[in-house]
Amino acid sequence: MAGITASRAAAFRILLAVERGKAHADELLREAAVSALAPSDRNLATTLVMGVLRWQIRLDAKIRNNLAKPNAKLDAEVLVALRMGAFQLLHLDRIPVHAAIGESVELAKNAGHRFAARMVNAVLRKLARESVSEPALTDADCELAHPLWLVQRWKSFYGEEITRAICRYGQQQPELAVRFVDSAAERELIEAGIKLAPGRLLAGVRIVMAGDVAATEAFRCGRVRIQDEGSQLIAEIAAGFRNNVTSIVDTCAAPGGKTMILAERKLDAQIVACESNPQRLAILKERIVGFGDRVECRLVDASELNETAKYELGLVDAPCSGTGTLGRNPEIRHRLRIEDLARHAERQKAILRAAVKAVKPGGRIVYSTCSMEPEENERVVDAVLLEMPELKRIPLPGSVDELRGAGILTYGGAEQLHECFSAQGALRLIPGALGTDGFFVALLEKAD
Repeated sequence: MAGITASRAAAFRILLAVERGKAHADELLREAAVSALAPSDRNLATTLVMGVLRWQIRLDAKIRNNLAKPNAKLDAEVLVALRMGAFQLLHLDRIPVHAAIGESVELAKNAGHRFAARMVNAVLRKLARESVSEPALTDADCELAHPLWLVQRWKSFYGEEITRAICRYGQQQPELAVRFVDSAAERELIEAGIKLAPGRLLAGVRIVMAGDVAATEAFRCGRVRIQDEGSQLIAEIAAGFRNNVTSIVDTCAAPGGKTMILAERKLDAQIVACESNPQRLAILKERIVGFGDRVECRLVDASELNETAKYELGLVDAPCSGTGTLGRNPEIRHRLRIEDLARHAERQKAILRAAVKAVKPGGRIVYSTCSMEPEENERVVDAVLLEMPELKRIPLPGSVDELRGAGILTYGGAEQLHECFSAQGALRLIPGALGTDGFFVALLEKAD
């Protein structure tokens, strides 16, 4: 686009696709067109996309307040240009005002809205003047960047203090945690100038403090994997409870991070990795190719898995609302509706029932989500326990102690996790509390 930097052009294209419901931001940010950008342009494009999505509710309110007709319907291209300009003016100190305004105006013009470009210019100039006296962001601002109905729910379930913490974390770029195939991979990152710090929970994890891991050869070749520490913990819990497991079903496996941990920990196990989406299945197959025929990738809807007493371990990392990941996946807050929770819960129960049926007597099932919503967590487990009397809960504190004893969990990490158990022994990670996204984990056992 003439007069527009590559970073802003890329961010505009991605945000417009998200606004129209055509794609997800994280997928678009990994596309070849973005990867081909210079590092500075790629970083700015990512900052703009994720920042606009995190602050969109608040940005829209400020934009509307400065429109001559606050309730006017704006074309998607104009609205995205305004959001990008407003975000730069209100949240990025190092962006010159003329660049934030001028390029937003050009984005609107290039999208075919020459007449609206004047309005974009006027609104952003007003916001620029306001930003001079804009006070520092507060917890209230972070709450206002989330849907009101969601914030009210969290307050009723978790109280004011935890809700403020969830909302604060939802407005931050999450920590980047990495896992290594071997110690040589860690040395490669260090030699490439990547600054690393120890993980908060898992002994083998490192937190990236500086540097672009995705640009390293070790990452491109799969010797380094990016995966939230809480997500890794779920797979470690599933893998760690027994040493003699030889058959595992991973019901919702893509993109494969947990599947690979199970394969690494259970060298004698045959794993069936299920995925219902053909595109995601292709990604899964590509990622686990190094494990040979020990992992079978199967295109199947896990709720329709028709197997009986075949596996010793089942992992149900269920598809969910994702409200524990709003810092990493901020667009979720804009498309999620309260009625979606009941729909998710029905599917989650169906998948969990199928997994229970597929597991042998005496086998165990790990149920997990990255949701903060009770309908998708405790209530799913409670409902299936009520329906299937052969099931019982296994409190997770014992699993945490076993992982600490095996050197997989750090001592400090295990101590912190012991503060995160429910009365029934399930594990709940509040977003950001231990440097992770939000997760729920429960362990069940099928009677002999």
